[in-house]
Amino acid sequence: MSLRPSSEPLAATLLDLPVGSPGGSVELFLDLYTGDRPLIPARAFMLGPPNVRHHLPAGLDLLPVAGKCLEGPAFGRYVAALRKALSAAIDPAQIRVLHLQHLAFGATPALIRALPLHPRIALVHGTDLIFAEAHHDQLRVLRETARAADAIVVPTGAMADRLLKLAPQIDRRKITHISWGIPDHLLTDPPPRPPRATTSHLRLLYAGRLTAEKGGEALIKSLAPVRGVELSIAAPQAQFHALAPLLHRAGIRPRYLGWLRRRQLWKAFADHDVLVMPSTTLEAMGLVALEAQACGLPVLYQPVPGLNEVLAASGSATDFTNSAALARDLDRLRISPSLLSALRQAGYANAARYPLSVAAQALIDLGHQLS
Repeated sequence: MSLRPSSEPLAATLLDLPVGSPGGSVELFLDLYTGDRPLIPARAFMLGPPNVRHHLPAGLDLLPVAGKCLEGPAFGRYVAALRKALSAAIDPAQIRVLHLQHLAFGATPALIRALPLHPRIALVHGTDLIFAEAHHDQLRVLRETARAADAIVVPTGAMADRLLKLAPQIDRRKITHISWGIPDHLLTDPPPRPPRATTSHLRLLYAGRLTAEKGGEALIKSLAPVRGVELSIAAPQAQFHALAPLLHRAGIRPRYLGWLRRRQLWKAFADHDVLVMPSTTLEAMGLVALEAQACGLPVLYQPVPGLNEVLAASGSATDFTNSAALARDLDRLRISPSLLSALRQAGYANAARYPLSVAAQALIDLGHQLS
């Protein structure tokens, strides 16, 4: 258990994913609530056994609760187990406000039931909306959370629009727009980027999970006939191997980088010419795109809700489902160093709009208003 002065008012927050899980929501969670000097002082929890403590960032505690699921009686049992573990771990007198990560999934109802008297800020991440569309029990949790929350924070207008379609009875006065952000030190001291090596190929990087909504299959199918490009993939190993048959059929032999730690990924940005983001559905914000821009890597993206709002003209929009359109846009980037340079400068300026410290302070201020 983390040791902090009992007089310090804290947020209580739980991300019900196993420690070490990949994804932008996990990185944002760790950036905000953990470390020797967290941006938001909190009792922060993820899932996992207690014997991995020496691998944890400062300020992160683990709940040894298994059985995560999405529907049916097992979901109710999972929420009850989370609530019991939270009740045993948290002193309510130490807590100022609840930060509910996602409007759906098990952590949110568990945290509300464990600490029923505290103000509640619900944070929309994007996957909660996607899963609420596909699972009845998650839609129910989302709507219950929307009613129970004192404030609902969305990082983009697109997330608010999508949320209101799922839960049209929400009191819109609860919805607050606070953009997520990237670490301030990445903006002020990014890794060095050497001059682009002379090459006839455009070096593409895909970085992130390879789940269906991320568009990996569309990327591979559309890249198959394209010439003059080299593809690198930084993704979880099991997800990359699941795409191996499709890669083989498409005749694409990407360079697999593994699932990179954060600073390794920032360094990998320097070895590539373009980050590709073929997301098919939505992105809460697309933090990896902002991190790439902060490191001087231009972004080629599918203009889905969230991304089109955050990147706009600072990136280059394309259609990853249309091979001819993709080939045209990649060729334009490949033969035009001046275009890549212009996108690089636009990316630096765009990323600078999103320091994480600003988002953290806005969340702290919102908590003060509610408590």
